[in-house]
Amino acid sequence: MIRRLYAWVISWSEKKQAERALAGLSFAESSFFPIPPDPLLIAMVTARPHKWVRLATIATAASIVGGIFGYFIGAALQETVGRWIIDTYGLQEQFLRVGELYNEYTVLAVVIAGFTPIPYKLFSITAGVFAVNLPLFVLASLIGRSGRFFLVGFLMHQFGKRYKDTIERYIDTLGFLFIILVVLGVMAVKYML
Repeated sequence: MIRRLYAWVISWSEKKQAERALAGLSFAESSFFPIPPDPLLIAMVTARPHKWVRLATIATAASIVGGIFGYFIGAALQETVGRWIIDTYGLQEQFLRVGELYNEYTVLAVVIAGFTPIPYKLFSITAGVFAVNLPLFVLASLIGRSGRFFLVGFLMHQFGKRYKDTIERYIDTLGFLFIILVVLGVMAVKYML
């Protein structure tokens, strides 16, 4: 299954619409969609290393616009769409904890959420619900999201081609390890929040 998913992502990375797909996925993941854009960004930079800055910029910009959309879901639609998204992903307890974090560490909370595998959509929606200063939210999102996507882009630019054969040879094992890391990360976040 992981090998098929990898092949599908690689196939998207080589299509004309790849940049639009990256932008759409980055936007959606920041406000309502569960799948992060990182695998597509990795595949695209591996296929076209000379475009890593452009691709990281697309992912960052679309993610920030998606975060603003998530903010407005929280601000204007918290009782309907916002609540549905939080409930769908089982983030009710974390929602309240994130509200507390905003009271204490607004900028730091958004920067960390933007950079790490913590569900960024939770932070964008919660920022709207708790009326976090929008320009401050956007600035913190810019720092966190650009840090994440430019780091991924740079690393793949530097090392992607060199390790492509190794990655493809061990994709099932790497995918399994990635799933374990995601599960452990989610458990750690739930424990901390």
